[in-house]
Amino acid sequence: SQLVESGGGLVQPGGSLRLSCAASGFTLAIGWFRQAPGKEREGVSCIDRFGGSTNYADSVKGRFTISRDNAKNTVYLQMNSLKPEDTAVYYCAADPTRATGCILEGSYAYWGQGTQVTVSS
Repeated sequence: SQLVESGGGLVQPGGSLRLSCAASGFTLAIGWFRQAPGKEREGVSCIDRFGGSTNYADSVKGRFTISRDNAKNTVYLQMNSLKPEDTAVYYCAADPTRATGCILEGSYAYWGQGTQVTVSS
């Protein structure tokens, strides 16, 4: 099982980025997490195996959208109206324990290597 993130970079406040998480070998519930320097890891969003159920942290509701294309084995995180406080390393992870639905507090057993997102002028 392998997860590979891409799409991070430097963006100005108010800008947008789309992160991708390519999953090989499985279709599982996927979560996006982030960790800023000196801070604990935070759950950002998750999506169930079929894309019918999603959840978001309050800090990103209305700005971020998670989606997936199972034909491409890829999960996306569209991030709009980015703020400096969104700066962090973003990770995707897979939860093999959930047949339906997703929760940010799930049992995420497989993790990607992370991609840096920096929001700065």
